[in-house]
Amino acid sequence: MRTCLIVDDSRVMRKVARRILEDVGFEIAEAGDGVEALAWCRAAMPDAILLDWHMPVMNGLEFLKHLRQEPGGDIPTVVFCTVENDRARIMDALDAGADEYIMKPFDGEIITSKFAQAGLV
Repeated sequence: MRTCLIVDDSRVMRKVARRILEDVGFEIAEAGDGVEALAWCRAAMPDAILLDWHMPVMNGLEFLKHLRQEPGGDIPTVVFCTVENDRARIMDALDAGADEYIMKPFDGEIITSKFAQAGLV
């Protein structure tokens, strides 16, 4: 079974995303910030990461830059899921190693579609 790490400081957003991704066959882990997510990845690198941008301690962009430098950090498909809609910010995320980008709010169809485009479902 494929694994997905959902990284978001909102428990509600993690819960909604968890339900959607479990329905398409992912085993889910959760982290509330980038530091927690990085520790999780060091212990068990996931197949996919659904990543929020704005979080305390370490934001999503910082996490992504650290992740891509880790051994095996090139493996996870990273899908940013954020309210950031500025073209320059989207390019920053893609340049840092994001594979896809989803705008909040989202629904099951949007997440499933983006994960399919990334070859995950």
